This record gives sequence, structure tokens and C-alpha cells, in this order.
Amino acid sequence: MTTPQDVLGRLTLVTGPEEFLGERAITGVRSAVRSHDAEAEFSDTMAASLTMAELGDLASPSLFSATRCIVVRGLEDLPEESVPGLLEYAAAPAEDVALVLAHGGGPKGSGLLGKLRKLPTVTEVKSAPLTAREFPGFVVNELRARKVRIDPDAADFLIQAVGQDLRSLSAATSQLANDFEGQPLSVEMVKKYFGGRAEAKSFAVADHTLYGQTAKALEELRWALDRGTPPVLVTSAMAGGLRSLAKFMSAPRGMRNNDLMREVGVPGWKLDTLRRQSHGWDADGVGRAIRTVASADADIKGQASDAAYALEKMVLDVVRARPRHS
Repeated sequence: MTTPQDVLGRLTLVTGPEEFLGERAITGVRSAVRSHDAEAEFSDTMAASLTMAELGDLASPSLFSATRCIVVRGLEDLPEESVPGLLEYAAAPAEDVALVLAHGGGPKGSGLLGKLRKLPTVTEVKSAPLTAREFPGFVVNELRARKVRIDPDAADFLIQAVGQDLRSLSAATSQLANDFEGQPLSVEMVKKYFGGRAEAKSFAVADHTLYGQTAKALEELRWALDRGTPPVLVTSAMAGGLRSLAKFMSAPRGMRNNDLMREVGVPGWKLDTLRRQSHGWDADGVGRAIRTVASADADIKGQASDAAYALEKMVLDVVRARPRHS
């Protein structure tokens, strides 16, 4: 938790392109200042138009409050003539001012960043995009902050259903924490709220197809399309399922689950699904199915006159590609 001592009389340097994390860091600074002085003044400006005279005005005490919080966005666009003055201020910031400098990432302005990072008065908060492996940790930490635990498989399912937009994931964790206050969250509890999402329905179509369950796959497909699921999500889920299946089937036998999860790149619950699905497949069948899905995806992206027909045909052809199909 950010405290007034962390930000007043200091600079907070927020760097990186992940907007949600960057904005959260800025909000944390503002909250800390407000907790110190409810009458504090707040300002928000763009670096492209920032002169040292303007910064001096912003940092000066007003008639109403000596405490100020200044947010300067787009630091990469700061005019060259303002750089020496900003560095001079950064070396000895005003005691009752919290200055936030936000840099959107990339090489522009990297020289200024390097100099700021060397100053003892500067605290950097990085907002880099998360890697695929970091999303479960993000979900776990969001819920931990709300005093709620979540099973690893449930965290993985939530990401699969909601997607990798951090703002959406944070909102989803907030909803779950409010509705299941104090209860450990399981896959079934998450499915209750998010199992009907378009992405989740696409994965349901893929799973039934790879099991060879033609009727169930077609039923899920029609349900999804009737409710506006983009056809490309269906082909994407099918392609992803087949890639995971191919990796699983080609993995060395006898691997421990943790090693196999890393090898295939899937969570534990998905590994169990792949193990059951693989009983009806061989390498040649998976190869034929992958080509079928690629063809259907090309048809859809080429504005096929009947996307529903193209997807139904894809489901039928993928099931037929299984050596043992039902």
C-alpha cells in the first residue's frame, strides 16, 4: 500500500505500456496524498506542453493548500529544453508535493529515464504487459487483496473465460469476491458467473469436437452463434485446442504433471482434459484436423457467405479426422 511518506517530497516514475497497471499506480499516489491532506490540490498535465515555469507554478503552494499532487503524462514527449529543469527539480523536490511522471514505454526519452532512475528521490513503478504465465498470479493477488482465495484451476478458467484484459479481469475478481465473500473459489463457482462468456463457449465447442461428441459440439456452436459469438473465436479456440493436443501427444512419456504442464503450456485442469481427449486421436488425425481448421479460418476471414455453415462443416470434418470417432 502506498503511503504519504512514499510520495510526498519525492517523484514517482511510472513506466511501461500497460495502461491499467500504470493508472493503478497513479491512483495509489493520489490516494496516499488525499489520506495525508483532504484539502490537497491535484493537477494533471501532458509533458509535451510542460515548461519549467508551468511546473514551478504547479508545485508552488496555493492559498488553499500547501500539499499538491501533480501528474505529468507522456514523459517521452517532454521538450528537450525542459529536461535540465526537470532533473534539477527531481534532485530536490518540494517537500509537500507528490510528482508523478508517466512514460508510456519505448526508446523515446530513455536518456531522461536513465538519469531519473539514478536519483535517490525517484521511485519507479513498472507497468509492463504481463506474460501468459503471469496472469494467474495477477488473479490470485487481486483476490488476495480482497481476502479471498482461489484454486489455481479456477484462476486459469477465469482467464480463459474473461480474456487477458487486466481491467476486465480485475472487475471479474471484484464481482466474485463480493458474491462469494470469504469462500475459496472453485472452478464451478467461477463457471457459474463466467461460463457463458463468448470465449468460454468457443472453448466448449472445441472441447466437445475433440472428444468426438458431434451432437454436443454442434449444439454449443449454434448456441454460441445465436448469441453473437464471433466465428473467428470458434476457429481460434479449435486451433488452440489442437495445438495443445499435438504438444501433449508428442511429449515424452512418463513426465511428471508439473513438467508436462510446462512442456505443453497448459494448466493442470486442461492437462486432464487433453489426457482424456487424446484417447481418440493419433498424429495423422491431428494433422488432418489442423489443416481443416486452417481452411475454415481462411474461409471465415475471407468473408465466407455462410460462416455458420463453414463452422458446422469444420466441426464435422474434425470429428471425422479422429481414428475413433462417434
